Amino acid sequence: MVQPVGPQSISESGPRFYSVGQVARMLGMSAMTLYRAINAGDFPAIRIRGRLIVPARAVDEMVETAISTQSVVDAAGWAPEKNAGRR
Repeated sequence: MVQPVGPQSISESGPRFYSVGQVARMLGMSAMTLYRAINAGDFPAIRIRGRLIVPARAVDEMVETAISTQSVVDAAGWAPEKNAGRR
């Protein structure tokens, strides 16, 4: 059974998803650049009826990895292979 999503079921620590515009602002780039990366399969996102959203966890993990390894992180490593899971 699917549980309804209400204010109490959302994590207290922050959002679970961001819009493409929010992530682009966080990363200091244009939304169009991020849309292109997503469409090329170089950045993780979820498409729901044409709308793209970015899992907050993916952004957080990329940041944590960059900090802990003190190196450049390639976002494409967090994106699924292009067309994987498509029917």
